[in-house]
Amino acid sequence: MPRWDRVKASFFDGERLVDSMPRLLEAFVLDVKIFAWTTPAILAVALLLAIARNTRNPALFPLRIFVIAYTDVMRGVPVILWIYLIGFGVPGIGLERPWNSPLLWGSVALGLTYSAYVAEVFRAGIDSVHESQRAAARSLGLSSAQTMRHVVLPQAIRRVVPPLMNDMVSLQKDVALVSLIGPIEILRQAGIDKSKFANFTPYVGAALVFLAITIPLTRLTDWLLTRERERTGSSRVR
Repeated sequence: MPRWDRVKASFFDGERLVDSMPRLLEAFVLDVKIFAWTTPAILAVALLLAIARNTRNPALFPLRIFVIAYTDVMRGVPVILWIYLIGFGVPGIGLERPWNSPLLWGSVALGLTYSAYVAEVFRAGIDSVHESQRAAARSLGLSSAQTMRHVVLPQAIRRVVPPLMNDMVSLQKDVALVSLIGPIEILRQAGIDKSKFANFTPYVGAALVFLAITIPLTRLTDWLLTRERERTGSSRVR
């Protein structure tokens, strides 16, 4: 291409990449921390939401309506908007330190949003358990709660591990969105280096770091999906 030399100098400068990579890796530690403390919360909240959505107790019908509304609203608004609204809005009410931290509320926004998506994954797994399993559990004298805990959930969670891994891969990338409200993680650090050098190579470096994490996770997801198909006998006979 006529201007390839300019593009190469702006995006693929080896010297700039080597210079910025240590700072990018140091900033990536914050991404890992956000991922580490949001993932358990997302899984716990999502599982509770899925159980509430699937409850058959008429007295808990208002709870089901709330969960349905919650998942619809959280999934209907882009993640980046929730990060802006919660990350800037909650600290704006005048909370004292450290409760006014954009990092804290950006993480909360990410967790609340992803819990709605993951809840639907859990719900699909619960719905995939055949009704005969519940009937057999009731015939043995198990209550509804015991049936859900000892019969339905173990089968449902095992079935949804591959799609859950896909959501975790997406979460690992979307963690970078928290940088938009202030915290200096790898995306923000790449932007700082880009402004410092007037060169876009740091963004390419950040992309390489994400690829180094997401590609192994994606391959792990494929392996888990293949194993699940083989376990259930649904894999194609060769």
